[in-house]
Amino acid sequence: MAVPLTASKKLCFFLLVFCFLSLSCLARLPPACKRIECPAYDVVHATNGYEIRRYNSTAWVSTSPIQHLSIVQAARTGFFRLYDYIQGKNNYKQKIEMTAPVITQVSGSDKSSSFVVSFFVPKKNQAKPPPPLKGMHVQRWKKTVYVAVRQFGGFVNDTNVGEEAAALKNSIAGTQWSSAIDKSHKKGGGYASAYTVAQYNAPFEYADRVNEIWFLFDMQNRKGNMM
Repeated sequence: MAVPLTASKKLCFFLLVFCFLSLSCLARLPPACKRIECPAYDVVHATNGYEIRRYNSTAWVSTSPIQHLSIVQAARTGFFRLYDYIQGKNNYKQKIEMTAPVITQVSGSDKSSSFVVSFFVPKKNQAKPPPPLKGMHVQRWKKTVYVAVRQFGGFVNDTNVGEEAAALKNSIAGTQWSSAIDKSHKKGGGYASAYTVAQYNAPFEYADRVNEIWFLFDMQNRKGNMM
């Protein structure tokens, strides 16, 4: 004979099913990170719709700003430049292993957008990345960088990135994280971009696609518990 569920148990069961189906309670490890190297991080806070990660100092190879109205076209242009870099078109003529994600920092407005596309440097090359050729540079994050993250599936397009960034902003509104992000953006520097899009899959992969919206920020001046 089946044991009847209490109201509280029914609610817990419903929430677990909802989280499982929506994948929104906790961000999942992108499948690509089981095949190729991804930057390590610690999760310092996780809730419905987003999580807060802490990354240590990492090196990225970045393109110069690409002026375009389309993030899809800008990301494609930047990716081919970075692909040439890892295939040996660098000052060391050294081939480098592919990693994930490829990130695109978005700045500007709808009428004048600027994109910087970056490749995560593998761990064995982090200390001394092969110097890139003209039009690219090594970008090294400071000792600790915090990132608010929202995941979404499918292919990145010029509409859904804005919608997902707005959803992340709404999710963290009124939290300590929102305040820290606003302060960091006012400082400019590495936090000046409106948001960053992280893509983990190759263009020909149709299943298990995972993308992320990132808000990079600094918690250095905050006192007390950050959890």
